[in-house]
Amino acid sequence: MSDERREIVAALRRAVAALRDEGVDWVGPRLPAGSAPAATQAPAAVVAAEPTRPEAAPAAPAARSTAARESSWQPRVPALDLPDPATLEGDAAARAARLAEIRADLGDCTRCGLCETRDQIVFGEGDPAAPVVFVGEGPGADEDRSGRPFVGRAGELLSKMIAAVGWRREDVYICNIVKCRPPGNRDPRLEEVAMCQPFLEQQLRAIDPAAIVTLGKPATSTLLGRPVAITKLRGQWQEWNGYALMPTFHPAYLLRNYTREARQAVWDDLKAVRARADARR
Repeated sequence: MSDERREIVAALRRAVAALRDEGVDWVGPRLPAGSAPAATQAPAAVVAAEPTRPEAAPAAPAARSTAARESSWQPRVPALDLPDPATLEGDAAARAARLAEIRADLGDCTRCGLCETRDQIVFGEGDPAAPVVFVGEGPGADEDRSGRPFVGRAGELLSKMIAAVGWRREDVYICNIVKCRPPGNRDPRLEEVAMCQPFLEQQLRAIDPAAIVTLGKPATSTLLGRPVAITKLRGQWQEWNGYALMPTFHPAYLLRNYTREARQAVWDDLKAVRARADARR
């Protein structure tokens, strides 16, 4: 191998390592958005977070230390503009107080091995009286650093999905089936899910939403109590302990499978969720 080729390979390896440090485990090509009639096509807000084509990085000095990278890191999703819990009244105040109790009970959790590799617990965030709760799989690298759910690239897309049906992140509640990042963004293990599931279920009951949206197979399988094929079940209303549950694709799936059909499917699912939430008013 020539010296020039060695330098290119080394640069590419550094670029891949940097992406992995940021929690990115897949990068795909730019695909055309396609077209559809205006009445049925998902709005641009749902599809704006298009995957970008990686460029070969030039030969460069060794990557910065992890400490240096983290000191300059900022969440991609801005902090929510939520009211002070002390200003809430009625049901909202009671639900906020209950969520605070659940968080206090969770504490500095050491109930499973995920505590050994996490930086922060990612409990959840949003309106304690939200009409809908979005449940994902687990925190990624960005979330582990910030202590907030869905603040990386998938979080940016989730925010756009939420906005596309007329809500803000402040209007909903977002959490995961496990509260700590699995190493390397692997799938949570059954014993890890089992330790966190009681807290998730308490969160859902405290918020008492009109609908629950499960993002992807792990979240859907956890709440339904059985393995599911998300490609077959998404878009079909399910039930969890008397609550309406809508399975749909995880935003990370959309980033990997950037097709008009997948985007349209999620848009249709969220329109149905919005209609159910509005009907409850």
